[in-house]
Amino acid sequence: MKGWLVVNEFIKSDKFRELFEMLGAAALQESIELECVSNAAVWEKLAVSEYNLKLADRPDFILFWDKDIKLAYELEREGLRLFNKASAIADCDDKSLTYLRLKDNGIKQPRTFISPKKFHADGLLPERLVKSAGDSLGFPMIMKECLGSFGAQVYLIDTTVELEKKIIETGDRPYLLQEYIASSKGRDTRLQVVGNEVIAAMKRYNKNDFRANITNGGSMEPFEPSVEMEEMALAACRVLQLDFAGVDILFGADGPVLCEVNSNAHFKNLYDCTGINAAEYIIRHIKKSV
Repeated sequence: MKGWLVVNEFIKSDKFRELFEMLGAAALQESIELECVSNAAVWEKLAVSEYNLKLADRPDFILFWDKDIKLAYELEREGLRLFNKASAIADCDDKSLTYLRLKDNGIKQPRTFISPKKFHADGLLPERLVKSAGDSLGFPMIMKECLGSFGAQVYLIDTTVELEKKIIETGDRPYLLQEYIASSKGRDTRLQVVGNEVIAAMKRYNKNDFRANITNGGSMEPFEPSVEMEEMALAACRVLQLDFAGVDILFGADGPVLCEVNSNAHFKNLYDCTGINAAEYIIRHIKKSV
């Protein structure tokens, strides 16, 4: 069996390289030939073939570890099986789409206001949104840019003046405003889902930041999620049609609250914390599915 591991041409870091090596080693263990190919190289292959890949060039599957959504959709048009599928990656990449996809599926999320789309509107404020969000969510509230990773572009907003200033700073970039779950300040849990199973979980915590992300200086420890947390993580992945994902859940005052779903979650920290190698589970899931 042969597959492509599609990665981004322009991201060069030890953190990503280590992850890809773990996936490659897991594939080798299952007698799968997994070729690491950049998104730029795949676009070139498609262009040269006039967007009709020859049979000899077609892998049995693609492990799509990138957010080049247009490429993912094009590869699916070519009839290739992607893990994860294009629409699932797109829905997770944009936090506002994640919220909307999960909204009416019995999955508790923070109360949320989504920004109106702006065209060349630097310096202009959606005053009705600011007032409505302030009245409904109260302060402090959370502001998230819709496209962001590792806890970046996530802000704790304490006043209307701060909110207005941050909205102006974002320019045309989309964002959402959310209820602040104070009971989960500086702590959350990451559940790793593969197939229809929670394979591992860790608690993340940070005494110096409202965000718990390890990248922002947080710490981690193994965690035994509640049945309710596991059911929430699995339900979110089913709705979003994900083969695998990292699901972040907050500690709400009245039970778990879903924070985010990551289609391409970095699992090295999870491995260091729990000793469970998600790469092996992902590769076995792909082998079984293909």
